[in-house]
Amino acid sequence: MKEARVQVKVPLVPRPGATDSEEPTSNSTMEKDKLASVTPIRLASVGSATTSAPRKARVDTSDDATTGQMHVPVIELDHFRPVKRRRMRTFARGHRWGRRRPPRWQPVAAATTLLTLALLIPVILVWPRSDDPVKSVPAAPTANSTSTPAPTPAVPVTYPEPNVRVYLSATGTTMELPLEKYVSGVVAAEMPAEFRLEALKAQAIAARTFIVRRLAANDTSGVPSGDADVTDTVSHQVFIPPDQAKAEWTRLGKAEDWEKLEQAIRESRDAVMTYQGKAITASFFSTSNGYTENAEDVWGNVVPYLKSVDSPWDKKIAPRFEETVTMKRSEVLQKLNLSASAIPVSAQKGSAWMEVLSTTKGHRIKEMQIAGQTFSGPEVRNLLGLRSSQFSWKSDGDKIEFTTYGYGHGVGMSQWGANGMAQEGHTATQILKHYYTGISFGQASKMLASK
Repeated sequence: MKEARVQVKVPLVPRPGATDSEEPTSNSTMEKDKLASVTPIRLASVGSATTSAPRKARVDTSDDATTGQMHVPVIELDHFRPVKRRRMRTFARGHRWGRRRPPRWQPVAAATTLLTLALLIPVILVWPRSDDPVKSVPAAPTANSTSTPAPTPAVPVTYPEPNVRVYLSATGTTMELPLEKYVSGVVAAEMPAEFRLEALKAQAIAARTFIVRRLAANDTSGVPSGDADVTDTVSHQVFIPPDQAKAEWTRLGKAEDWEKLEQAIRESRDAVMTYQGKAITASFFSTSNGYTENAEDVWGNVVPYLKSVDSPWDKKIAPRFEETVTMKRSEVLQKLNLSASAIPVSAQKGSAWMEVLSTTKGHRIKEMQIAGQTFSGPEVRNLLGLRSSQFSWKSDGDKIEFTTYGYGHGVGMSQWGANGMAQEGHTATQILKHYYTGISFGQASKMLASK
C-alpha cells in the first residue's frame, strides 16, 4: 500500500516581546505559539510506501530579506500512523501483549456440553431400575384438548323366535311350539343319541333350515289340514314332542345324551344354511353307499348345492351299510305291476330279465330294464322297498336276493357320514360345507322377520 505524503506550510508567529532574531528552540516551543495565519495545504507527490520511519520536519531557511515576507517554514508530514499501527499489531502478536482472545469453538463447545447435561440428567433420574415395574403415565390434558368418549358398542338386533305348527299324525291334532323346541324334537327323532356333538349340531342346522324354508315360502304342501306348517312323518321331518322325547330318553338311561342334544341345539341356535341369501332345501338321509347323489338324478331337478360328493365314512362305521333281502319272483313282478307273461320263457329260470342300463355319478342305478320295461333306479327302490338304489341281485330258483349298499335317497347330508367326520375332528360347519356345495349361513329369525 502506498502512503500519501502531505506538505503543510505553518507560519511561525513570534511571541509578544520576542525579537525577530529569536528562533524556535524546540518543538514544544513551536506548539505553544499561536498560528497567526495558515496558508493553503500543498500536496506533495506520493512517495513510496516502503519508508521505514517517519521523516523529520524540514524547515525552509530561505532568506526573509529577499522575499520581503515573514519566514514561513514548510513541514512535510508523512502518513505514518497506519504504518505504526500495523507495526504495533505485529509486534504485539510476536510478544503476546494484551489478553489473548479465546478460540471461536470454545463457546460453542461449552454451550453444547451444558445442553447435553440438561437433557441427560432428567433421563437418568427417571430411568427405571431393573427391580421397578414400568408404570404408564397418562398424558396431562391440555387447555385446548377435548376428551372423546369411547364409542358405545352396537347392540345386536334381536328378532322374535318364530313358532312352528306341527301336524301330529298319530292324533290328528296340531301342536304349536317355538322353533328351537321343534328342532330338538326333530333331532331326537332323526339322529341316534350316541352320535358326536358336532354331528348333532349339523343335524340341528339342517332340520332348522328345512322348516325355515317352508315357513318363509308359506309352504304347507303335504299337510292334511290347512292349520299346520309341517307333519311329523318322513314326508317332511320325523318329529317327537320334546317333553315326550326327554322322558323316554331318561327312562332308557340316556339323560346325558339328552343334555348333549340340548347343547347341540343351544350352540347352533338360529343358524340356517343359505344359498344366494335364501334357505336351502336341506335334504339328508341315513347312510351313503360311499357317495351322495346329484339332485337331478333322483328328483329330476338341478339344484346347484345338492351335488354328488364322496362319503367314505359310512362304510367304516354304519352298522347296516350292506344288507341283503330275499323276495319271490312273483312278489317282485307284483310290486312292479308286471305280469309273469311279460318274462320270456327262456329267461324265467334265471335273472336275465333284469338288466342295468345306466348308473349315476353317485354309483347308483339310474335306469334298468325289467321284463322288457324301463324303470329308474329310485323307482325300483321305492316299489320294492329296498334301502338304496344301489343294489345287486341273484336268482336262486324262484327266489331273488337283493343286496343294497347304504340307506336312503342319497341326496344331501349323510347322517352316518356326518358322524364319521365328527369322529375325525371336523366341526359342524365343515360337515355341512362338505355335503352342501357352495352354501353360506344365515339367521333364521331375521329371515322370517323380514318375510
